[in-house]
Amino acid sequence: MKVYVVNAFTKDKFGGNPAAVVPLQEWLADDKLQQIANQHNLSETAYIIPQEGEFAIRWFTPTVEVDLCGHATLASAHIFFTKMGYPSEKIRFHSRSGPLDAHRGTGGRITLDFPAYDPVEVDPLPAIETGLKTKPLAVYQSVFDYMAVFKDQQTIENLSPDFGVLASIPVRGLIATAPGRQSDFVSRCFFPQSGIDEDPATGSAHSVMTPYWARKLGKNKLHAIQLSKRRGELDCEWSGDRVFISGHAVTYLEGEILI
Repeated sequence: MKVYVVNAFTKDKFGGNPAAVVPLQEWLADDKLQQIANQHNLSETAYIIPQEGEFAIRWFTPTVEVDLCGHATLASAHIFFTKMGYPSEKIRFHSRSGPLDAHRGTGGRITLDFPAYDPVEVDPLPAIETGLKTKPLAVYQSVFDYMAVFKDQQTIENLSPDFGVLASIPVRGLIATAPGRQSDFVSRCFFPQSGIDEDPATGSAHSVMTPYWARKLGKNKLHAIQLSKRRGELDCEWSGDRVFISGHAVTYLEGEILI
């Protein structure tokens, strides 16, 4: 089987979020898909098969299958556009989270059309403050994650989480976000429950943050930076029940899986 490793939401060969992309003709057994993802040990491995003239996509972390992943979808579209001769400017993936479109723009830029998940303010769990070692201004919950809001970028940069505590929170993970200095907002994303202590660049988290910051800042188009060591840059647009998330991707590796 062919395998590609792509850095998403970056132009840097050593930046953004690396995802493995494995095009298939039919699904392997679920345990085999999980074993391969565990062997890759990347935050996500995406598997794609043809489906009625379009494609079905599934995403696996090293430990679990997830319902939505932005960076691996961007990486998959990048491979279809650049390595597999896909002729159209739009590709549709069918997923557990419904149909997801990826549009090819100029200069290698790709825009994902994702569902918007408007977060709801909730009472903060003690484990969030304990795990982040910092008290947030407010805590919100979306369909997948909690989101902790802080006052400024420096607070986000200085977070040193206790991942053992964060792993006890019964959701997919925790988003920490604040206004940015060189961007509209910044974030870091922690998913120890899913086998990823800190994710380098998380497209699906921006489906949650974009509606929040669009309302907060009074504008629908926003620039975002994810402040991981590898750093990710995303342009986001809120449009009602959808979020458009744009970024670049770089192919790092092409190879074959021999099993």
